[in-house]
Amino acid sequence: MVPGAREFQVDTGEVKLAAVEAGDPDRPTVLLVHGYPDSKRVWSSVMSYLVDRFHVVAYDVRGAGASTAPAPRAENYTLDRLEDDFVAVLDAIAPAGSAPVHLVGHDWGSVQSWEFATSNRTRGRLASFTTVSGPCLDHFGHFIRRRFSKPTPRNLGQALGQSARSWYVYALHTPRIPERLWRGPLGRQWPKLLERMEHVAPSPEYPGPTLPEDAANGAWLYRANVRERLLHPRRDRIAHVPVQLIVPLRDPYLSPRLYDDLDEWAPVLVRRTVDSGHWVPRLHPELFARWIEEFTGSLDAPAAREA
Repeated sequence: MVPGAREFQVDTGEVKLAAVEAGDPDRPTVLLVHGYPDSKRVWSSVMSYLVDRFHVVAYDVRGAGASTAPAPRAENYTLDRLEDDFVAVLDAIAPAGSAPVHLVGHDWGSVQSWEFATSNRTRGRLASFTTVSGPCLDHFGHFIRRRFSKPTPRNLGQALGQSARSWYVYALHTPRIPERLWRGPLGRQWPKLLERMEHVAPSPEYPGPTLPEDAANGAWLYRANVRERLLHPRRDRIAHVPVQLIVPLRDPYLSPRLYDDLDEWAPVLVRRTVDSGHWVPRLHPELFARWIEEFTGSLDAPAAREA
């Protein structure tokens, strides 16, 4: 992915996670978590901009890339299992007592990273969290509940508008059909569709040959978690680290309004907006890397601000 990068494996006892690291291990660590239907390859350009200033690590989540794909059952893809994997990676790169790491998540990598940034298991082991295009499912559930509990035209418009943007979530809950599509025509055409829809140019490195299987396996992330969290959102999902929120204004899947209540869940919050589609790590890797560097270097800001 990056010149001088080192591939390694984290064995959790349940799955084997493929990971890559680059940069000086004595520098602050940035840990990157990819989304759906990506693998760690999505981070290659961002890593190349960070490597001179950070120790940078990315890994394939279970079911993606070169990592183990557990049996296609909901219990194998829950947020609990994803947190177990994350803690195993954390133990491998920054054992307890080491300097805390800076967490960065995109899309489903951000969805699951909200779990890590609000969990007591990782308290004291994370220094910050940068999130782009992936809300906490519990926050999302409360967002929808609040809008429908006070059904003003504005609130209903926000709730129904986001529900319409989430059409793909409903599609991924359909039994077997998403897997067949991804392993068939959709998987073959995805690089061209991504270029046409999001202007993300394919390369020899990205998206990579495992994409059809990654996407088919990853459907279980939605089936295992979304319905439960939206129907029964928890109240204890408050970030215990400073949060940098990056909002792409042209994201076709997530409305900027979805983050209107985030100050409640992130006591130290920095907001940024970018005129971009969903795949910010591929569309604006240099800008994204610069914001990570700026944020991690200025964590003494006492209050949220708009950037």
